[in-house]
Amino acid sequence: MLSASTIWWLLSGGLVAIELMTGTFYLLMLAIGAAAGALVALAGGDHSSQISVAAIVGALTSTLWHFKKKRSAKSDVGLGVQNVPDLSLDLGQPVMVDHWHENGSTQVMYRGAFWTARLNNTDSANLVTGPHRIVAMQGNIIIIEKV
Repeated sequence: MLSASTIWWLLSGGLVAIELMTGTFYLLMLAIGAAAGALVALAGGDHSSQISVAAIVGALTSTLWHFKKKRSAKSDVGLGVQNVPDLSLDLGQPVMVDHWHENGSTQVMYRGAFWTARLNNTDSANLVTGPHRIVAMQGNIIIIEKV
């Protein structure tokens, strides 16, 4: 017969395995709760204290993760994933503008291919040629500004 702590460790390992297959980070938080239940079992706690500690730790870590995700999502509102400097190596990279089209766009060579680019602001008076840098990516359109 398996001890209570072994069952908790197996449950924790199973949750980690499922998390690795699904990518649901909340399961990892619940696995931490199951590990806490295993520690209580090793310390000699009864079944109700094991379940209580596992539930409290799992719920607390899941709640903290939820609020952390929510706070980081608020700081990135309006930017889009491709405009977050830590997630896009393209931001800040130089490009050369040789000419502008009448619609305010241009074609720039970047990473060995031609890309459609637009100015960060739509003021047609700023349509000057020369060196620019990438400030954002909107789909497959590069948003640039004059250096």
